[in-house]
Amino acid sequence: MSDSAKPWTQPMPEAQFNVMRDIISAPSPVGLEAAMTYGVLKPYFESFALADWHLHQYRGNAGVVLDTHPGRDDMFKIMLVGHADKIRMQVRSIGEDGKIWINTDSFLPTVLIGHEVLLFSEDPEAPGSYRRLEGGTIEALGAIHFSDPGVRSGEKGIKKEQIYLDLQIHGENKKQQVLNLGVRPGDSIIFDRPIKKGFSPNTFYGAYLDNGLGCFVTAEVARLVAEAGGTQNVRVMFAIASYEEIGRFGSRVLAGSLKPDALIGIDVNHDYVAAPGIGDKRMQALEMAKGFTLSVGSIASEQLNRIIAEAARQHDIPMQRDIVGVDTGTDGMASVLASVDSAATSIGFPTRNMHTISETGHTQDVLAAIHVIAETIQLLDKVDDIDRLFLDNHPRLDQASAMGHQGSDKPESPKEDAQESTQNAM
Repeated sequence: MSDSAKPWTQPMPEAQFNVMRDIISAPSPVGLEAAMTYGVLKPYFESFALADWHLHQYRGNAGVVLDTHPGRDDMFKIMLVGHADKIRMQVRSIGEDGKIWINTDSFLPTVLIGHEVLLFSEDPEAPGSYRRLEGGTIEALGAIHFSDPGVRSGEKGIKKEQIYLDLQIHGENKKQQVLNLGVRPGDSIIFDRPIKKGFSPNTFYGAYLDNGLGCFVTAEVARLVAEAGGTQNVRVMFAIASYEEIGRFGSRVLAGSLKPDALIGIDVNHDYVAAPGIGDKRMQALEMAKGFTLSVGSIASEQLNRIIAEAARQHDIPMQRDIVGVDTGTDGMASVLASVDSAATSIGFPTRNMHTISETGHTQDVLAAIHVIAETIQLLDKVDDIDRLFLDNHPRLDQASAMGHQGSDKPESPKEDAQESTQNAM
């Protein structure tokens, strides 16, 4: 395949970018994810799903799973998981001066100041109906003129307890003006910042790439599998989970109920090369525009990783190894947290400024993730006995061969260690 025919070497088509933007833009704070799952993804799934595919729905959360072979527990089952929930702010209390004091969730207080937000509030006169309030900004200090000298100099920071939503309330009975809007403690607040194309080629930025991007990748893999006519030997479950940001509770429900034999969590990762202030931590040099990332360590299955790496090698899809230690930090942990016997790993894409209003990504990394997962599914579908592939090929370090010094010459075409062939294992 020539580079001109490889999607991950080309700009993302405009129509596909629009799908990505629509998924990421859906207002889906933790606990209120249906705007993304039912408002955007369910109709998108239905637009291409084959006639015998089925969409699983759940009572306790707004997660959904598109299933290629519903009920076929005799087949090898692989689950892909993105999470629809976004970190959010919440109303904590309302002050007499009209300030709406808020909780900041997983945001650094310093990244919130001055940004426009949307507040979602249930209509007290029509339970189950929500209203959207826009035009407010997040504040903490007001003008520099009123700030502590230490804050002015940068020696002191901002405490999360100082953060409030300013609706520009003035006049009489300021608190009552807010109460009359129906705003209540617990109401969700999110950034009002859709993604846009960036200045540099193939980049984009905005709020909530975490983890609308993982949901987009999951959906696009489903579309590619459908366009290829589905699968014969593998049951694929395209899962969109909830509650990841508060402990990965949603994905463990999906894994616990459907019991996949293999699971791939799909989530944003960090561009450590561009991250400020971490040089002394000696992090793995993950970088935007260098390909998708593959988790190594933690519960990550070496067997599953070898198959993914083989798919990347066969199709020359760029890949970066991500060292995850004791926890992938993603829904890749769903099966083990649900006590399900499943080979699992996590795939991502380096982003900058995670959990801010200006998260940044690269479309070619996203496309690389989409296509390597689709090719991995095709590889698995060709294996005669997939269960035995995983049961009989756990790494045996007692069979490791001795290795001597290899000299100092550089190979002509260096390859990433992670892209070694898995042909013998398959």
